[in-house]
Amino acid sequence: MALNTSPEAPLPVGDVSRLIGGWIDRLGAVWVEGQITQLSRRPGAGVVFLTLRDPSHDISVSVTCFRQVFDRIADVVSEGARVVVLAKPEWYAPRGQLSLRATEIRPVGIGELLVRLEQLKKSLASEGLFALDRKKPLPFLPQLIGLVCGRASAAERDVLENARRRWPAVRFEVRNAAVQGVHAVNQVVRAVKELDGIPDVDVIVVARGGGSVEDLLPFSDEELIRTVAACRTPVVSAIGHEPDSPLLDLVADVRASTPTDAAKKVVPDVGEELDRVRQLRDRSLRTVRGLLDREERGLAHALGRPCMEHPQRMVDEREADVDALAGRARRVLGHLLDRADSELAHTRARVLALSPAATLERGYAVLQRADGHVVRDPGDAGGAGETLRARVSGGEFAVRVAE
Repeated sequence: MALNTSPEAPLPVGDVSRLIGGWIDRLGAVWVEGQITQLSRRPGAGVVFLTLRDPSHDISVSVTCFRQVFDRIADVVSEGARVVVLAKPEWYAPRGQLSLRATEIRPVGIGELLVRLEQLKKSLASEGLFALDRKKPLPFLPQLIGLVCGRASAAERDVLENARRRWPAVRFEVRNAAVQGVHAVNQVVRAVKELDGIPDVDVIVVARGGGSVEDLLPFSDEELIRTVAACRTPVVSAIGHEPDSPLLDLVADVRASTPTDAAKKVVPDVGEELDRVRQLRDRSLRTVRGLLDREERGLAHALGRPCMEHPQRMVDEREADVDALAGRARRVLGHLLDRADSELAHTRARVLALSPAATLERGYAVLQRADGHVVRDPGDAGGAGETLRARVSGGEFAVRVAE
């Protein structure tokens, strides 16, 4: 319940501490999971002191327990081990300090950890954090590489030496962090975020030289996985543990089997690139020369054709063809004209033979009355003394009808 206080009526520190202790005493026992970071077992002391830390967050709490409680698991638990503790929160009023009084401590076995990792893996996969379509490609030639690794570690040496051997001009931005233990997650997450915030960093390599499953647990932490998934910069995982891949290998854009392999995948080999450039240049030169040779042969073949060697021959051949066609046309036209002339002569002869003039030339005459009617019958000649007109070949003359 809220307290009625004011600057004029404040509560003494003792009362505040007593009230906090009262509230905490109402809490029942809880099961708490964490990692042991400090362990104090003084000879002859009946109480064991230890610090329990959350590996994913920078939070820890003091735990105390009777020696007989800790002796049950003393042979299998040491600093760095993950445990599950049944404890009741306690408040130490004189110092204002919260602690847990443990009545039972259980070590978390590797099998149980693997089961939890598998569940976390399925959960993150269902969110699409491991999908291939979200993987970012690595730059061909990174100008600045961010490296997260242990201080003065073999992984750092392998990445730096192999990368500079392959491309001497490459630059690194190194962030040293704990790669195992209770501080590993926070330090690696902080280092990755810091490198991702540098605009000049083209790729981030998280490297460690292998280790046991327990040592690699920080690289399967959910906070680290989500941090890498949210990076705008491509991330390469180079943990170097083949049998059991940490979840970082699945969320990273590229997985390398070892730190040396990471250097090979991130940085191209200058010798190989020079050889590739030389091969491409030679191939281009051969292609261009092949094209020139082919066109040169085609040009020589075209120039070697008769029409190109003697261009006038085409005109001469066409002139002969034209003359032949013109002669043929004249002959055909002559034949047509001769035939037409012969037909015309025959027709004229027939017309002349059948014309009245030809009949008159043979001695015949045509008699016509005064009204122009031709006399075909003696009865048409009229009476005696009637004048008729006679037409002969040489002209006309009048005749008189006798009886």
